[in-house]
Amino acid sequence: MAQIKFGTDGWRAIVGKDFNYYNTNKVICGIAHYIYNSDKYDKKILIGYDPRNKADEFAFYIAEKLASYGFDVEISNNIVATPVLAYSALRNNAYAVMLTASHNPPEYLGIKFIPPYGGPAEDFMVEQIVLNSENEFITKREAKKYTKVSFEDDYIEHIKSLINFEIIKKSGLKINYDGHNGAAAKIFVKILEMNNIEYNAINLERDINFGGTMPDPKEKYLPELKALCKQNNLTGYSNDGDGDRFGVFDETGAYINANDIIAMLLKHLIKNKKLTGKLAKTVGASLMLDIYADKLGIKTVETPVGFKWLGSAMRKEDIIIAGEESGGLSIKGHIPEKDGILANLLITEMTAYAKKSLHELHKEFLNGLNRTFLTDRTDIELENDGEKDLIIDKFKSYSMIGGYNIIRKNTLDGLKLYLDDGSTVLIRKSGTEPLLRVYFESDKEEKMCKLKTEIKQLCNI
Repeated sequence: MAQIKFGTDGWRAIVGKDFNYYNTNKVICGIAHYIYNSDKYDKKILIGYDPRNKADEFAFYIAEKLASYGFDVEISNNIVATPVLAYSALRNNAYAVMLTASHNPPEYLGIKFIPPYGGPAEDFMVEQIVLNSENEFITKREAKKYTKVSFEDDYIEHIKSLINFEIIKKSGLKINYDGHNGAAAKIFVKILEMNNIEYNAINLERDINFGGTMPDPKEKYLPELKALCKQNNLTGYSNDGDGDRFGVFDETGAYINANDIIAMLLKHLIKNKKLTGKLAKTVGASLMLDIYADKLGIKTVETPVGFKWLGSAMRKEDIIIAGEESGGLSIKGHIPEKDGILANLLITEMTAYAKKSLHELHKEFLNGLNRTFLTDRTDIELENDGEKDLIIDKFKSYSMIGGYNIIRKNTLDGLKLYLDDGSTVLIRKSGTEPLLRVYFESDKEEKMCKLKTEIKQLCNI
């Protein structure tokens, strides 16, 4: 059997191949050992699952197994979004296990382990789980029965404390929503209806194939939503498979990238919600965020790529908003885990406060930057993992790339090169595949193309 390897947010594998009962048993043993060693039987274990193929079957199998060890186990009585389960873990001071592969292709399934603080597991926790995955969990404690529950009501009540639904309702806003056949679809619509917010919705029903596309709220996977926004001139929102990422179109059908949304929401949270603190962003996020935060008088905390690092920053520092370029964010007073449901509601709230369309707000934001920030990412396939470090080490020795001088090097996560024209290149290793992920940022498309070409040549691709 293939080795179980946790990436930046859990273990993921193809169902029926590496994601099977044999490997799942290993992960369960590792989790049981970790929880027992940390808290004995003092804390509950909550189980959730997204719409993926066999996610519910594996979830109930895990619930039964953990209950047989003597743990108090509660399992969702229906499909649930990751941020909903994470909030339940925080509120109930409980551990949680989520069956999901987030935005990965439909044939994948995975397991996220969520500690009682309601965010991604720390590295030392994952190390302990993997270390103990080969050891059967043996207990003399009497077996228990798991309980079916709903985790939604507490989450919805908490969201009411974060979002001003009254101002949204008074604004008369109507929105479009593409549920993307994911875990957030039903609860997002439920929240809208409970607060009398008008909407048009598509793709709300469970589909293990996510409509035949990727369960990732990127522009290329949301053609229906884009067309709908163009047709009725309304803002459009979507989420990924487990509801922790967001995607948004303005009223003209233009997709707005996550970097811009994070910056715009930072201003909204300071101006309209009177929040104080810092911005937390990953090293892969746009340099624009650092510049914009400084313009607002806000300090920036930079972390490696992956929300587990942002979640850690939220728990240790006074953070207004934490965000990553891939469409994940959370805010002060919420869980240290990305939440696409909350993100959609915050954007709606922002437009209601401004009494302007998202298109107008975004245009104003871009005009105020005084320069263009274009971003892109490419993955470079390698023959083996050993090549990753060799290539990154090679780039560390360079003083010039693409005809531009390298004025600063950042080794927080891989290698980020800052060029004298304002462009940046981040080269970092994939944690699960023989890939180098290369992030580009510049003010002109031709500059990015030139940098991409040279990077590939220097990697001997």
